[in-house]
Amino acid sequence: MAAAAIAHNMGETVDLTLVESDAIGTVGVGESTIPPLATFNRVIGVKEADFMAATNATFKLGIWFEGWRTGAADDRYFHSFGITGRDHWTAGFQHFWLHGREKGHHQPYDDYCLELVAAREEKFAHLPDNRLNYAFQLDATAYGRFLRRLAEQNGARRVEGRIAEVELDGASGDIAALKLESGERIEGDLFIDCTGFRALLIDGALHAGFEDWTHWLPCDSAIAIQTESGRPAPPFTRAMAHDAGWQWRIPLQHRTGNGLVYCSRYLSRDDALARIEGNLEGAAITSPNFLRFTTGARRRQWHRNCVAIGLSGGFMEPLESTSIHLIQRAILRLIRMMPAGGVISERDIAEFNDQQLLDMEQIRDFLILHYKATERRDSAFWRHCAAMEIPDSLAQKIELFRETGRVFRRNEELFAENSWVQVMMGQGIVPQRYHPIAAKLGEAELDRLLSGLRQDVARTVASLPSHTDYIARYCAADTTA
Repeated sequence: MAAAAIAHNMGETVDLTLVESDAIGTVGVGESTIPPLATFNRVIGVKEADFMAATNATFKLGIWFEGWRTGAADDRYFHSFGITGRDHWTAGFQHFWLHGREKGHHQPYDDYCLELVAAREEKFAHLPDNRLNYAFQLDATAYGRFLRRLAEQNGARRVEGRIAEVELDGASGDIAALKLESGERIEGDLFIDCTGFRALLIDGALHAGFEDWTHWLPCDSAIAIQTESGRPAPPFTRAMAHDAGWQWRIPLQHRTGNGLVYCSRYLSRDDALARIEGNLEGAAITSPNFLRFTTGARRRQWHRNCVAIGLSGGFMEPLESTSIHLIQRAILRLIRMMPAGGVISERDIAEFNDQQLLDMEQIRDFLILHYKATERRDSAFWRHCAAMEIPDSLAQKIELFRETGRVFRRNEELFAENSWVQVMMGQGIVPQRYHPIAAKLGEAELDRLLSGLRQDVARTVASLPSHTDYIARYCAADTTA
């Protein structure tokens, strides 16, 4: 992603070398994304249908969360990428919906969200007014190959090899060069560390340090398995809670991605493997891929002449599909702050680090919400999550919503008001009051508003084709390749 974006946007103004090894490969489990990826693809000149065909991608309208609130069979809610109802400048739609409940309107909050209803009926299409908000479910390894070709077409020089040594400048302490196992030496003014959890440059050579968030996000392990598709691909990802974490299911055109995320303090590796193997749809087509991780962030993701992007800069567990987004944000932020003439500004470094850390802290709080706001007490894991202390920033957001129904988006944070409302209400947090502006509506006016919004959503969804049919027409992958 970094090579493709820099090569496309910077062209001959930079001399770009991409060092990677096919022997190492890619992690290849980050297959569920969020809507900003569509913007990133446009920024690097990618046609959506071509990208989707090359990566066996499907559309994604949001995530079904199952078992997170109570663990009961009917415990299910949807976090969509859309907007529910219609906001007023003084208050979000949830205030009018809450007022409607008092007046006898008992239709679910879900019925007012176009993306949610379309996902529930497994329908999709591009609408003329871009009204349907979506992301992608994709083959991450194929996306990497697709971007490599794009980077090389735009002038990046690719070097096959593995890093044997990181050479530092004795005077400045900056990275001077990378020495590969082949003996080739690659010098540079700026180095981008995409070495994953190993963080060979930013930590192995420059010792930038790491802030551990495991006390808030205790899951530290995952097992990924790919299976044959057992049914037509729906336009959503599933996140199914279990007694020590959760399981994902991500449908692509040609297969399904599955993974079990868990806390090793409460579930052994063998038991985790047995659990995921016992809850697969379709025959396994890959061997289990075992992963260990520590959730957290580097306070200095740009240190000296090295920028950490991706897992080397930190890791947010995959619950809300934010890992690829954080890569994208870091790349675009770096391009905006690209040093001129090889001179790196300490002000740029400080600003980059502040913005990156703020992004990750805001996403961290949103992820913690899923674990903390739960009624589950059926296992040691969930009892730990319910009892744990949480950041003050999240506690303020929860209690503000609980007392007043209000949510405020700060500093361009990723998750907007509707995301917080859907997850908080889905996890059982219902506001005690609503904005007085909602009470200004008379019963007839309130009825017209609510019924009109529901009818508009239902009418639009009824006009959509099935997700499967739309994929076949728009971006079907070449299965003969």
